[in-house]
Amino acid sequence: MTDVKSTTNSVEVTLELAESLGVTAGGFAVIREKLGRDPNHTELAMFSVMWSEHCSYKSSKPLLKTLPTRGSGVMAGPGDNAGVVRIGDGLAVAFKIESHNHPSAVEPYQGAATGVGGILRDIFTMGARPIAVLDALRFGDPTDPRTRHLVDGIVRGVGGYGNCVGVPTVGGELVFDPSYQGNPLVNVMAIGLLEEKNLIFAEAPGEGNYVVLFGSTTGRDGIGGASVLASATFADSDPNKRPTVQVGDPFAEKLLIEASLEMISRRLVVGIQDLGAAGITCASSESADKAGTGILVDLDAIPRREPGMAPWEVMISESQERMLATCTPDQFAAVREVCERWGIPIALVGRVTTDGDIAIVEGGVDEAGRPKPGSTEIARIPAKALTSEAIVHYRLATQPTRRRQAPAPGIPLQAQDGLPERGMDPAAVLVALLGSPNLSSRRWVYEQYDACVQSNTIEWPGHGAAVLRVKGTRKALVATTDGNQTLSAIDPFLGAQMSVAEATRNVSITGARPLGITNCLNYGNQERPEAFWQLQEAVRGMGEACRALDIPVTGGNVSLYNEYPGGAISPTPEIGVVGLLEDVSLLVRPPFTAAGDTVMLVGDTTPGMAGSAYAALAGLSAEDAPPNLDLEREAALQSFIREAIGRGLVASAQDVSGGGLAVAIAECSIWSGLGASLRLGVSGSPAIELFGESPSRLVLSCRPRHAPALELLARQFGLHAQALGTVGGDRLRIELTGQGATGAAEERGSRVADALDVSLADLRHTWEHGLARALGVESGSGHGPRQETATPAGA
Repeated sequence: MTDVKSTTNSVEVTLELAESLGVTAGGFAVIREKLGRDPNHTELAMFSVMWSEHCSYKSSKPLLKTLPTRGSGVMAGPGDNAGVVRIGDGLAVAFKIESHNHPSAVEPYQGAATGVGGILRDIFTMGARPIAVLDALRFGDPTDPRTRHLVDGIVRGVGGYGNCVGVPTVGGELVFDPSYQGNPLVNVMAIGLLEEKNLIFAEAPGEGNYVVLFGSTTGRDGIGGASVLASATFADSDPNKRPTVQVGDPFAEKLLIEASLEMISRRLVVGIQDLGAAGITCASSESADKAGTGILVDLDAIPRREPGMAPWEVMISESQERMLATCTPDQFAAVREVCERWGIPIALVGRVTTDGDIAIVEGGVDEAGRPKPGSTEIARIPAKALTSEAIVHYRLATQPTRRRQAPAPGIPLQAQDGLPERGMDPAAVLVALLGSPNLSSRRWVYEQYDACVQSNTIEWPGHGAAVLRVKGTRKALVATTDGNQTLSAIDPFLGAQMSVAEATRNVSITGARPLGITNCLNYGNQERPEAFWQLQEAVRGMGEACRALDIPVTGGNVSLYNEYPGGAISPTPEIGVVGLLEDVSLLVRPPFTAAGDTVMLVGDTTPGMAGSAYAALAGLSAEDAPPNLDLEREAALQSFIREAIGRGLVASAQDVSGGGLAVAIAECSIWSGLGASLRLGVSGSPAIELFGESPSRLVLSCRPRHAPALELLARQFGLHAQALGTVGGDRLRIELTGQGATGAAEERGSRVADALDVSLADLRHTWEHGLARALGVESGSGHGPRQETATPAGA
């Protein structure tokens, strides 16, 4: 065996080359220190992708270690491909959320499609069958041709992959905000079910065991895709970014799911890992490091779809739909038979070693697992140097000296004439909010998704959290995603707390107990102290909220460098939550259920309009500030509603969030076709009472005989509950009573004494057509947004 070649492919390794691959001078020095020599081109390429922000978490790792990760039933957590939590009856749920922001900005369809494919692989590599996808999508101005191009491509990409692979897309978010104009966010969450006994990890144990690669062949598509695109800022017009976007094949992924799950259930493999960011380099080094072993990689054995690929291209290619598994030699024939039966290419590409190194040879490996005579070792790197001992940066965090006012640039900062406080009919404000791009129906999006394949879906998209039956049991899983970028732009600590609170609240109001959260932290260039401060504060806020609500963080993703020439995105902590409903017959939904029921408000309204949908519509006054969040009260509220539902006291439940109380009640009416006649006491500003978004509040309906029991139970949890009125009719009428409604005594809201009174037909019409109108599409047509002047990414 000769020494490792330092001039692989005749490319001289210089600091300039290292920097072109995203390796800094400091990082290059650390690489030389870890190797005890200069790296060659292949080794440098491997380090460049594994030490990228996307793969190494080198800037966020010290922060993420502060999060609470232990909890009842947690079987797998951060560091594994997905979080896994027991749900009883020998079953467990696997779930995770990840980003594909930069690839989707460059090539919307394939970027979104491969984002779905990648997160699905994270699920079934744990031994779980994927049962659902949720997509959280964020864009800029919906009237802009470029935004419409992105929306169309990304929505089609999510649907195209999920529909073809046979996994339903059951929920998510669609948010428009000026800060995403040049940098859309595509965060995808996947959920899977497994038997506890089938849980498996990404590891390569056992000296002499076989390392097999199966799935699609390796090509130049996706070289440095997620690992490089997600680890640098870029101009969206840069055509050089397009070749680094992966190309997905959902039909190949479907075969991978079935073959992988069969291998796992039959105990044919002892470890398995998908090939995503950094390709074979990441899969082999992570599997070896977790097992405390090494892997000898036979480069010649790796199937390729393109001739003339250099070793470094093969090692870091991010071609999709590939898996790396470890098996004992006596099981290889069975593994190969499974792959051949499913029509999947398979190759024996390596052997497990005990030296702890990822060694790559060209020229072949013999049957005994030794390099053939005349072969060349072209790379040798300690696995831990690429993974667990990768470089870590302790960034400088500096609070901005001038805090940007919310909402984001492009939204009025000063209160305008026409505010409800200045005489506008509050019903007109409600109609405007319901017809706004961020609060109107998402039907145009979710009708492009197959939400019922696998026949597990109980609650379809559009009416709150997704609900999925667990076949063979009385259980159901409840899932949602939430992220509050408007509050995060004002206060990233509060914004992260609010995101956790709302996501868990949306699960609790169904009667389900939140099992854990998975997070996708979307932030700017962490090399800027102000941007890193935002990330630091968000992690701190998320940790405090999870500890207060007694819910573990089971994993997630950090997406940094979300900036473009026009600026950085608003800090966006996307939170995914999965909850368990022990008895699906107790499921409670948001829509009203019966005329004559009593409508109740649980929780207190507090001041603070900054960051609200109302502020985005009408502007801010000088005294406006964000609402406060009392985590102890939030925990009590969620415990209360789960207890009330368990006792059978609640007919419907909806949380108060975007658009405030009036929008929450309107949604209950629109979705049920039942109006309501209510009286709301106003002690301050009517706008705050009707449209404020202070947290920890619920709108419930119940049979009249249950109202006293609900009020008593609320008091036992330290909460205020009041009856507002009755369900029924074809109009929503909210009469304002009390000092705040008299007008003369108030500085703000002095002329808002009129009742909110509007027909359900008008509410439903504006809600159903708002998104289509904003995007310029025919409502219900299924056609993409009008793009007469849209310019494709990279054109």
